[in-house]
Amino acid sequence: MKKTAVLFLLAIGFTGIISCAAQQPQDESKNPYYKPSDNSKLNVSNAEWKKILAPKVYDIMREKGTEIANTGPYVHNPKKGIYHCAACGHILFSSDTKFDSGTGWPSFYQPYNSNSVLQAKDNSLGMERDEVVCARCGGHLGHVFDDGPRPTGLRYCMNGYALHFEEK
Repeated sequence: MKKTAVLFLLAIGFTGIISCAAQQPQDESKNPYYKPSDNSKLNVSNAEWKKILAPKVYDIMREKGTEIANTGPYVHNPKKGIYHCAACGHILFSSDTKFDSGTGWPSFYQPYNSNSVLQAKDNSLGMERDEVVCARCGGHLGHVFDDGPRPTGLRYCMNGYALHFEEK
């Protein structure tokens, strides 16, 4: 019985590793809306985004999905650089404000600037939370909570697949 349980757990772990490795961030070069230097608002239909974005990215950013903790890219990224919106390239966060929240998602204590993200009330799942969206394309990024470190006390808990990292 113990041997069967161990083999089962190993199989689940192996499958999880394979599925995580297969879900790499998308290729932004195939996206005509991915323009990091453009700050103009975008009004793109979900049908158009669905043609352009990788399925995992589309699910998170347009359907308000989430990745399983510790499976998305960038949660343990120690490199210095800038985090952009995976859909449109808008600058969202700096690695200078990234911290290990222990939650399994990339976390930041403040956005890159006051024009990087917007917040909206999210009453889904029977709770009230503050959703964080890209200020340029409106794509869902994650949520913000008031249990972060100083100086802001905030924790911007982001989906890694909603981000694209550019190393300095």
